[in-house]
Amino acid sequence: MPVTQRNASRQRTRVGDEVSVRAKRILKTLEARMPTVRVELDSSTPLELLMATILSAQCTDERVNQVTPRLFAKYRTADDYGRAVPEELEALIRSTGFYKSKAKHLMGCGKAIHERFGGKVPGKMEDLTSLPGVGRKTANVILGSYFGQPAIVVDTHVKRVSNRLGFTMSQDPDRIELDLQKLFPEAKWTSGAQRLLLHGRYVCQARIPQCGKCVIEHDCFWEGKVRQT
Repeated sequence: MPVTQRNASRQRTRVGDEVSVRAKRILKTLEARMPTVRVELDSSTPLELLMATILSAQCTDERVNQVTPRLFAKYRTADDYGRAVPEELEALIRSTGFYKSKAKHLMGCGKAIHERFGGKVPGKMEDLTSLPGVGRKTANVILGSYFGQPAIVVDTHVKRVSNRLGFTMSQDPDRIELDLQKLFPEAKWTSGAQRLLLHGRYVCQARIPQCGKCVIEHDCFWEGKVRQT
């Protein structure tokens, strides 16, 4: 390898090592600020969390939590969703937006779980992502929260915070997931991603980031950071 290429390779390695060290430091700081983290969608079973996560697309967790008590009271099993009357289901979830397509996903998901997995939510990525309306983000929510598997959820908040912190240069959720997997210890995948999510939701917000309240401000080199006077 020519000298210039070796030097460039060493420079990339050095930069990568620095980001990795900073990422671990940031996770430690966020853990101190948020010792306990959980998904903010209310649920008591994997099926409930799965359905709530499908509903959360383009909708706030707060709104979903207002809808799900009645939903979960009416539909208790995967088969219940599979046999639902579309108009009745749509009426219950209307306020979450895109209710017609979400109703189709809930019904299709329930039917598939009943017919293919004996009524139980599967615990494998490939099985979950084979269900209607379930992508990697939703699957990772289930795997990390209920099955205890290391899983990095990449939603809009995680995407925004990861880019601002320089953990990734991508806007593609799958690429971001891979980048964070390389930076975070595997044991911290689930909790670390959830802390980034909550940090983005309440502090590192899209329109007006609360930089004055940010505990990792000293480790953030984002050019758009709101300077305090």
